Amino acid sequence: MADDVGNADARPDLELEEEFGDVRPTIDEQEMAEAGKGCGQSAVGIPMAGTAAPVAPSSLSSGGTRPAEASSGAPTQASHPHHPGGHPDGTQRHGGARSMGFRPGGGEAATAYEARTGIQAPRIIAWEITRSCNLSCAHCRAAAEFGHYEGELSLDEIKSTIDDIVTITNPIIILTGGEPLMRPDIWEIIDYAHEKGAMPVIGTNATLITDDIAEKMAEHRIPRISVSIDFPDAEGHDAFRGQPGAFDLSIAGIKMAKAHGVGVQINMTVTTLNYQKIEEVHDLAESLGVDAFHIFMLVPTGRGEDLLDKELPPEEYEKVLEWAYERQKTSPLHFKPTDAPHYYRIIRQKAKAEGKKVTREEYGLDAMTRGCLGGITFCFISHIGDIQPCGYFDMQLGNVKEQPFSQIWTESRVFNELRDYSLLKGKCGACEYKAVCGGCRARALSVTGDYLAEEPYCVYVPKSMRGECE
Repeated sequence: MADDVGNADARPDLELEEEFGDVRPTIDEQEMAEAGKGCGQSAVGIPMAGTAAPVAPSSLSSGGTRPAEASSGAPTQASHPHHPGGHPDGTQRHGGARSMGFRPGGGEAATAYEARTGIQAPRIIAWEITRSCNLSCAHCRAAAEFGHYEGELSLDEIKSTIDDIVTITNPIIILTGGEPLMRPDIWEIIDYAHEKGAMPVIGTNATLITDDIAEKMAEHRIPRISVSIDFPDAEGHDAFRGQPGAFDLSIAGIKMAKAHGVGVQINMTVTTLNYQKIEEVHDLAESLGVDAFHIFMLVPTGRGEDLLDKELPPEEYEKVLEWAYERQKTSPLHFKPTDAPHYYRIIRQKAKAEGKKVTREEYGLDAMTRGCLGGITFCFISHIGDIQPCGYFDMQLGNVKEQPFSQIWTESRVFNELRDYSLLKGKCGACEYKAVCGGCRARALSVTGDYLAEEPYCVYVPKSMRGECE
């Protein structure tokens, strides 16, 4: 699972409660931003999270009709017997999914921290609790292998770090690896996180899930797991994951988790090997009755460096993201392209072409967030305690064995530079969409050596660079 928790968006979509729980009047932040912008400046309004009380869970419904196939040139839509798509009233909330009644970063500690420092508290923390893994996936961020890794944080060190984290926030904590289920004290970690007011979820390859493990997940109040499925069949998936039988074990694990009431999100890392199979993997996810389908774009770090020649060219990335925009309109699953911050530009371009505004009412969380959140509301903790903006961002900004997490989050120069969009360079710096996109900082670092450089895999040319700014 280490391959797909690196980016700031790589998390189960539990923070949708911000949309449902926010009772402030609806404001067209985009219209306000457009009215106040100057030539060459960003014109994107991003509403800040409110402080409304949690709400009861609400379930995603399906119904309505499916439109014709997408015109993006990416994988086409096909009718599916399990869900006709859409909502009972004939509309589809973009990015719609059920609320879990939990507001990450919405507690008293986070509110006080933000008032004191002017810095947003982290809402999502991906935590590599072990690097040990039973698989050897081709695109693994951690290049994880089976066996013990020296220096992994002890249970006491993890608890101590949680104690510090909750002094500034109440986050979703994604327990990942490696394979987190290989850590025998994972249930103690989960219980302690709950006790302190955080929301633990699990990123797993699902091959180790038995009926007993699924029952434990339910007993320990795991609301959702995320599972990587990269091909719609065993032949392709097993080759990519480096383990015969991995596909069948993962599917069985998903079914057992669902049988015990644990939510499931399927992640798919897209490369030239499988981009034409996205629709098939989506339909597999739909047939399994999971909650969400998240597309991940490859970031060439860790073992993924060996797949550089399998990375989609920028033009094909664009087509895949355009397909996702169209497909989410009819899918009963929550969509979340990840490691592809330019999706948030595409949403606004497509909406404008359709005569729409990207509002909370229709676009849900997609109207409330931005592409790259590394160092802004998300970060990554490695198995030995190193802090990074995300798992793909190969730069250690401190270690929880030596400094409190809260101090690193607040004082790191790199974190603070990532929070200042005015420092972005090249096309990203000039782009009118930089406040909702920002480019993948990990990809910029990997390709150029400069985390503030322009996104290497974006085809868009800003208006100010085309001479279209009046």
